[in-house]
Amino acid sequence: MVDRLFADAGLAALYDLFCPWEQRDDLAFYLPLVMSAPAVLDVGCGTGMLLHRARQAGHTGRLCGLDPGVGMLDQAQRRSDIEWVLGDLASAGWDREFDLVVMTGHAFQVLVTDDEVRRSLAAVRSALTPAGRFAFETRNPAARAWQRWTPENAVEVSDGRGGVVRMETQVQAPVEGDLVSFVTTFTGPGLDGPQVSRSTLRFLDAATLAMFLSGAGLAVQDQFGGWDRQPLVETSPEIITIARRS
Repeated sequence: MVDRLFADAGLAALYDLFCPWEQRDDLAFYLPLVMSAPAVLDVGCGTGMLLHRARQAGHTGRLCGLDPGVGMLDQAQRRSDIEWVLGDLASAGWDREFDLVVMTGHAFQVLVTDDEVRRSLAAVRSALTPAGRFAFETRNPAARAWQRWTPENAVEVSDGRGGVVRMETQVQAPVEGDLVSFVTTFTGPGLDGPQVSRSTLRFLDAATLAMFLSGAGLAVQDQFGGWDRQPLVETSPEIITIARRS
């Protein structure tokens, strides 16, 4: 899913257990991009896993993480040599400060209205240096990933104290247009009863995405259908985009 599910402080502490680096093909894709950019903004940075790894790998430039979740930033701030900002793109005011802006973990899909998409892309363009790049991904709607978000596919992880935390997702039917709403329930011995999160994600196809990017003054440089840089085809699970100022 996306980081916003874990915005609660208690659940934020579990995020890296449910989404460890070893299972994050997206972060392995983004890390070389981050390492090659002097100044990087990670939008929806969550617990800061990507920027932590970049600093650990020897990145010496500016690293900045932006997230609306206090609980997530509490986890991210375990490293003090990275800039952490509480908020969202719409309220940010950066002007040509970053060589790379990234949105990982399908965070782009939480922008569910046209206005949210336009305002966020405008903020990204403003934040980029003239030669800067914007790298992000969305799930390809043709792959219909939400059909696998069922209680039968629940995920369980150890909480590190001998208990097991379960994350179960149920899509709210019917799915209409490009919006998918779902309920995620967390249960475990360390939680104060079941923790329920209600979310909606937007599944944009490549053509609609290109329209929004163009309208914001951004042009697609590269686009892939998978984390091994496979070409984008109709059945691809992802729409991975690297864009520049146009």
